[in-house]
Amino acid sequence: MSSEDHYDFIALGAGEAGKLLSWDLSSKHGKRCAVIEHGPIAGACPTVACMPSKTFVHLADVLHHTQQDAPSIASGYSSNGSVVANMTAVIARKKAVVDGLADMFLNAFDSTNVELIRGHGTLVGPKTISVNGRLLTADTIVINTGSKAAVDKNMPGLVDAKPMTHVELLELTSLPAHLIILGGGYVGLEFAQVFARLGSRVTVIERNAQVLKVEDSDVITELTGVLTREGVQLQTATTVDSVSGLSGDEVTLCISGPGPSLIKGSHLLVATGRVPATGGIGLVENGIRLTATGHVAVDDQLRTSAPGVFAVGDCAGSPYFTHIGWDDYRVVLASLTGAPRKGGTANRQVPSVLFTSPELAHVGLREKEAQSQEIPYRLAKLPMEAFLRTRALGDTDGFAKVLVEAEGDKVLGFTALGPQAGEMLPVVQLVMKLGLSYKEIADLIIVHPTMCEGLVDLFRSVPEQA
Repeated sequence: MSSEDHYDFIALGAGEAGKLLSWDLSSKHGKRCAVIEHGPIAGACPTVACMPSKTFVHLADVLHHTQQDAPSIASGYSSNGSVVANMTAVIARKKAVVDGLADMFLNAFDSTNVELIRGHGTLVGPKTISVNGRLLTADTIVINTGSKAAVDKNMPGLVDAKPMTHVELLELTSLPAHLIILGGGYVGLEFAQVFARLGSRVTVIERNAQVLKVEDSDVITELTGVLTREGVQLQTATTVDSVSGLSGDEVTLCISGPGPSLIKGSHLLVATGRVPATGGIGLVENGIRLTATGHVAVDDQLRTSAPGVFAVGDCAGSPYFTHIGWDDYRVVLASLTGAPRKGGTANRQVPSVLFTSPELAHVGLREKEAQSQEIPYRLAKLPMEAFLRTRALGDTDGFAKVLVEAEGDKVLGFTALGPQAGEMLPVVQLVMKLGLSYKEIADLIIVHPTMCEGLVDLFRSVPEQA
């Protein structure tokens, strides 16, 4: 093996953790690094998932509020009060966001002197990768191949119907007349509201008794009430028996549940989850163990069963969030630079935000989790209309709640359903991370009128210990 083909570090996949590790190790530690990627330059999230979809969310939100507010405040507004979505303009805006991100990431590769190798890499030996006819070796390899949308190949007719995943949906240049969405998770609900606001008829089919099956019932009642009022039809406890037709033309679903047995639509989106992209890249053949779910098996420092090989992000079974991939980068970097994080990935915070309107933000324990684990708690709950900023926004749906130790003052969990709810998380997270009393938030002076201002009243309303 020539020196030209040996690196200090290679990331197989350009996801969040892999590219950040390569940039850091090269620019700050003088390592020779390469990233191998056959798909999007920055991995799936920035260019084909998170940022494009949030661009759609923003544009649909703008359209929705224009429809809601403009008739009453705009002089010369159209007589019928209608606003029509221009999908060509929506796609152009999304493309501009994606292109800007791609340019930013390419500049980062150039400025850090990290080699970006465009191609499909496969492990062919210990710390050896074949790509584009080259054999590359490295002292350290990180598997960062991510995940992909799951499409049930066993469902009769589904594959033949050529359903969309989020990737194809984000490329539509015309608005679906009736969009049917399989799955009531994050992806399904965000797109359901987006396309309902853009003007499509939307039906969500969820096999569980409620959408977002892990969430508390009061959250679901409030959120689904908003979605239903906006025209999203939700069919829960419903399974799909078969599919016929072709997405983009007409599809027919035979279903079993409390509703009708047939449903017809123009487009079909599959949003039933994701599976790790770990097949066909030589992992098992080269001593890298997989779990029963197909993820790369790792320890709390993200080390695989092969010496010198780590795995990060979705493919390693980390929670499927880009911000968790970012934390995986910190865990591996700490190991590679000689100061491993104590506990590694164990017991880390996993905050989340569902980017519907209102947003659903969460960190820590949910009520149902505390109850099932028999963890006693004190509960405080405050409607969003008490967060005074919501009144100026004209968006008072939702509430926030906090769980505090029954005997003690530590925060166990926090949930907010409201506008810009995700922006409230860091305040609560910091108190939880440092193990401080909830009273630290209750005693803050927070600018009026911001959304976080309402946290003071929420935390002041925590019941005293019995």
